[in-house]
Amino acid sequence: MKSYALAALALAAALLSSTGCGRSPSADEPAAAANQPARYPLTGEIVRVESERKVLVVRHDAIEGYMPAMTMEFLVSAGDLALARPGQRIRAELVPSDTGDFRLEKIWPEDKVASDTVAEAARKLREDTHTRGRSAFREVGEKLPDFALYDQTGKVVQSARFGGKQIMLNFIFTRCPVATMCPASTAKMMQTQQLAREAGVTNLELVSITLDPEYDTPGILKEYADLRGIDTANFSFLTGPESAIKDLLVQFGVIAEFKGELLNHTLTTLLIDANGRIAHRADGSVWDPQDFVAKMKK
Repeated sequence: MKSYALAALALAAALLSSTGCGRSPSADEPAAAANQPARYPLTGEIVRVESERKVLVVRHDAIEGYMPAMTMEFLVSAGDLALARPGQRIRAELVPSDTGDFRLEKIWPEDKVASDTVAEAARKLREDTHTRGRSAFREVGEKLPDFALYDQTGKVVQSARFGGKQIMLNFIFTRCPVATMCPASTAKMMQTQQLAREAGVTNLELVSITLDPEYDTPGILKEYADLRGIDTANFSFLTGPESAIKDLLVQFGVIAEFKGELLNHTLTTLLIDANGRIAHRADGSVWDPQDFVAKMKK
């Protein structure tokens, strides 16, 4: 089986030159980049959520070299607004505009217990990938690796939460514009969710892990799910440290590589059985939701 896996990965690598999601860089990119607004790291506490104005009032810490600590209003995205709670500490990037408004982007929950849990899981996952070495790729029949990531509500999700459940798992990213790639994968996951429900499969969890954790924060994933009307009762969108995402990609045999702002990646969809073992995998975008549901019912 290992020789098959290595051959499959070699083929996937060859396909990367023709498979990509994202915005291709143009000749004007260097000049455009120079005109991008400055971004400043910010930490602070949410004081008030003003939903109608799409504003968060945040008491932020001093931003070295830019401004002292103060309480300010910030524009935020719909997803970030939906997750915000007064009293919650956050870290984000402050982006000033030419009109004098300030916007917060890349908002993450700043909770020590949660952060420590995710960081420790990432450390162990990195250690496991290193220890497994050339055998890091997990074959059908092998166990799901342990991990801890943030879901689309900002809560920490550990792999142990899915114990006793069947898991349908794939990797996507929200900015992917190629209809036959991530958008198609999400549509098929939604179709499988519905078909499984109609077939009486009650122990199913669907999981989509981002390929682009630098951009796909919990709020971005929340907005992605909401815009598509996705039922998140048993469908989680996960993000977290880049190191953890990279190790999961290695262990599941998914290739992803940024070239400028173009993300080349392969597609893999896995079915994990109730004992936590990989029961089936489909590489590429041509797979049938009915086939997965049939395997869930066995």
